[in-house]
Amino acid sequence: MIVSLMSERLDLKSNLIIEINSHVALFRDTLILVGQPRDCPELREKIRKLRRNCVETSKHMAHLIMTQSKCSNLNEHSNDNQTHLVLLSCLLQIFLRELYKSYRLIQVIPMDMSGYYENRAGPSNLGNVFGILLCKQITPDFNQEELNSIKKDSHEISVLISELQEHMPRHDAALLERNTAALEGHSWPSKRRRKSIYKHMSLFCCISRPNYL
Repeated sequence: MIVSLMSERLDLKSNLIIEINSHVALFRDTLILVGQPRDCPELREKIRKLRRNCVETSKHMAHLIMTQSKCSNLNEHSNDNQTHLVLLSCLLQIFLRELYKSYRLIQVIPMDMSGYYENRAGPSNLGNVFGILLCKQITPDFNQEELNSIKKDSHEISVLISELQEHMPRHDAALLERNTAALEGHSWPSKRRRKSIYKHMSLFCCISRPNYL
């Protein structure tokens, strides 16, 4: 029974990692469209929903990982848990950078959402509450609410990353010192030599140096 329960948890975490990876990738790809001809109120709403889904799924995944890390009777699955932990930490760091990017994009390129939310509820009910109190209709400021929400999400993701770092596997100190010494003692090719290497490598499309580097 216990083995079956552990297997279910392992499958759940693997599925959540895949889901978070998809959310982060789609969030990034959608942000690229901001300010482009395809940018529109529907796109901004899609970005908001993607962000919120990714935050909630990440919080759920982090809770599962840290709970298992604290349990002493799950040592047989510790390697799998550490793998998920490292993957989640990397994904959250990527997601945090995209959150910073989304904040700046909304600041620089705001979107008029008044028509979009004219016949539907906005991203929060704050405007509706004040509207009832003041006996008049108040259209919520989507852009400002998004900026505030992104700040909150960025803080929560930063806290999650810090908490996950406390459970990260520790590298062997001796191995780390040997690798560091090897790197410091390595003689790198000269700049002219590196250009020559890149020139010959460019003959192979799979390993050619990208033009933007």
